[in-house]
Amino acid sequence: MRLSGKVAVVTGAASGMGKSIAELFAAEGAKVVISDLNVEHANAVAQGIAEKGGSALAVQGNVAVEADVQRLFDAAVETFGTVDILVNNAGIMDNFVPAGDLTDELWDRVFAVNTTGPMRTTRKALSIFVPKQAGVIVNIASAGGLFGSRAGAAYTASKHAVVGLTKSVGYQYAKLGIRCNAIAPGGVKTNIGASMKAPNAFGAERAMAGMGINPRVGEPEEIAKVALFLASDESSFVNGTTVTADAGWTAY
Repeated sequence: MRLSGKVAVVTGAASGMGKSIAELFAAEGAKVVISDLNVEHANAVAQGIAEKGGSALAVQGNVAVEADVQRLFDAAVETFGTVDILVNNAGIMDNFVPAGDLTDELWDRVFAVNTTGPMRTTRKALSIFVPKQAGVIVNIASAGGLFGSRAGAAYTASKHAVVGLTKSVGYQYAKLGIRCNAIAPGGVKTNIGASMKAPNAFGAERAMAGMGINPRVGEPEEIAKVALFLASDESSFVNGTTVTADAGWTAY
């Protein structure tokens, strides 16, 4: 029970990696707040955790909306008393659109969810972590946040920004008992592709060029195990860094 007595907020937790993270954290003793736009699926995840003897709360929310972020943390504190762990998992893709075809609307939408959302949840979590000088943040970045053309220009830039935010928070708050790390998954079986409509042919062709050297696609549960390590005291000396989990894809 590596997270016994802890309260964890996980965004985008109704499916995919977020769901696996929430379920594993609950199995390890954490009380989990499951945040997602799809409240029906979030409730199903919470019910599944409860049926296995865990504690979970589903909260509908959009990390791109400040009021929803406030409501999410208010609900967590009201129900469980505090927050100890934040996992910024919510994210969307960008239709593989290259820079030459980008619109302001697409750029703003991708950044609102992938970058501004984690900034807002981090800001709110820090308001809880700093007074008690304890807390852990785990950001879900991407191999696209370390290298180029795993997706379109907006997604790639947004995930690079998440890596930078991770480094900044990790270093600046290190002496206050707060750690912040990120995970850079490679290809993982999730439904994030559902956020893509009519992929850009040129951008998709360029992005897919490297898939031939990808050893394999991962399972959400494999990313959850990395998140558990980073959220637990087992990683007490790991801070401000990004852990790549991609079966060796980016090692080539």
